Amino acid sequence: MTRGNRSPLGMIALFVGTMIVTLSLASPLQAKYASFILDADTGEVHHSVNAQTRNYPASLTKMMTLYLLFEALDTGKVNMNTRFAVSARAARQPASHLGLRAGQSITVEQAILALIVKSANDVATVVAEALGGSERKFALVMTATARKIGMDRTTFRNASGLPHRGQLSTAEDMAALARALLNRFPHYYHYFSRPTFTYNGHTFRTHNRLLKRYGGVDGLKTGYIRASGFNIVTSIRRNGQRLIGVVFGGKTARKRDYHMVALFDKVFLEQRRARAAAQLAAANIRPGQKPEVVAETKPAPRRQVRQVASATPTNSSGSVWGIQVGAYYKKEPALAAAYKALNQLGTLADGGEVTVMPLKKSRGRVLYRARIIGLGRRDVYRACRLLKRQKTGCLELRLPPDVEFASTGSSS
Repeated sequence: MTRGNRSPLGMIALFVGTMIVTLSLASPLQAKYASFILDADTGEVHHSVNAQTRNYPASLTKMMTLYLLFEALDTGKVNMNTRFAVSARAARQPASHLGLRAGQSITVEQAILALIVKSANDVATVVAEALGGSERKFALVMTATARKIGMDRTTFRNASGLPHRGQLSTAEDMAALARALLNRFPHYYHYFSRPTFTYNGHTFRTHNRLLKRYGGVDGLKTGYIRASGFNIVTSIRRNGQRLIGVVFGGKTARKRDYHMVALFDKVFLEQRRARAAAQLAAANIRPGQKPEVVAETKPAPRRQVRQVASATPTNSSGSVWGIQVGAYYKKEPALAAAYKALNQLGTLADGGEVTVMPLKKSRGRVLYRARIIGLGRRDVYRACRLLKRQKTGCLELRLPPDVEFASTGSSS
């Protein structure tokens, strides 16, 4: 058939096919799930799924905007009281925004808090224009800086994270950015834990709900656009260790947060198990070995001694809560029993501290009591119920705050 003699049906099919191809090329990337957990101090990777897949970062972009603003502060280009002018273009940026009007100005410190707490898109443009001359030029600096800190698969096109087909990053790159913020600008990091920000009489609350919901979390940033799904970069510090977690493509903010918690829980549980195995190996105790248990039906008399320097968690009345899972005539099996119970309890024992408490008996013998100290009052009773269902003896403890603990390590 010649070009000029195509049937109407063929022309319709050609038109539809062309439209499908055109729409597929023009449509944004679909949100892709990715997650990544990194030790901020050592660089050790604890978890990685699709970590190098390029996705839309959404408002995680503002972490780089803040990075360059912190850099300008440290080099003396600006100070916390420097005022940035608001252009008409900045004032037109869509929500989330601070509601700035053209001709107004905002201080650097106000800008930092607005970017972190409110995730204000108008403020991101204000910062970009102040530091880069235009948002387009600033985005080029953002991308160049990303390359310098190892973000090899990231490209920035604006300072806010608003939708742009060319603005892409990865979970691994965002973890690298968070780590760079921690390492280079620790003196500004406290801003990431601010729960509220007040501007012109209006108080804004952070989008980062994990700051209150999960112990040890102290930053960093959330992000969302329709094309990306719900993203988050989280930093958590427990027992001297700092982890950075990233989740891309959550279906809802709540599900994203729950998933981030589940990933951290998994890493902490694996670490506790590894420490327990190391302790057992050091004590030359085989897994599953049943050491001799000495029955103790009542708590031993409390002994008032000096308070130790390292504080143990207490409740509002000053008491220390914990559990006892056995008493032994040797320290090693007591230690093994405490760590076994710790693993049985999982996340219920988060914040608990394994201790072996010696008690002198008659004829010079010493009884070693296996305990997990520093749990919440409710967790103590829940823990004993759980252990008893697993055929493990358990005794709830309420101790005075000035008792001395023979600590052997912490649970997470």
